[in-house]
Amino acid sequence: MNDPIDQIKKAISNYIDVDDLEWADYAQDFSLKSVKKKELILQQGRICNTVFFVRKGLLRVFFVDANGEEKTFHFSMENTFSADYESFLKKKPSNYSIQTLEDSELILMPFEMLHRGYEILKNGEKLGRLLAEEYFFLFSSKIHAIYTQSPMDRYNQLNKAYPNLLQRVPQHYIASFLNISPVHLSRLKNQSA
Repeated sequence: MNDPIDQIKKAISNYIDVDDLEWADYAQDFSLKSVKKKELILQQGRICNTVFFVRKGLLRVFFVDANGEEKTFHFSMENTFSADYESFLKKKPSNYSIQTLEDSELILMPFEMLHRGYEILKNGEKLGRLLAEEYFFLFSSKIHAIYTQSPMDRYNQLNKAYPNLLQRVPQHYIASFLNISPVHLSRLKNQSA
């Protein structure tokens, strides 16, 4: 696999233009972390101080509801960012936990680094804004889907948005993400086969 710093530079370049000189200064603050499968990298109720870039592996963003049940909200695959961005920006306890579903390699972007990027990168503030907008759209789409789409529509959208996810994730997490029971998920899979 390519160099970790080149990998995140390519991902950030999808949001903003970055020249080599400013990148050389900024990139020295990244750190790489290998995390085993099923580890919590953020626990609900704690402050999220890091944006995680998934170099390799798979993350699950979830919360525990009032009945003590885990509800999967989102999955983060390779070459995507993950955080409880509200907790990250407001320094308030997180509403979510983030867990690795596979052995994963993550590039960490701490809070201070993001803010340093506002000063160092000529488009740093734009990067922060675009990440925040992406987070907002993710929430908006999820809520809209739950209230307006059928379970089959949500299942088809999941397959489109996350290719091969069904082979990588336990079925009860998929069912939770779709806001349906595992039995209902089995029926949907049989109908779409």
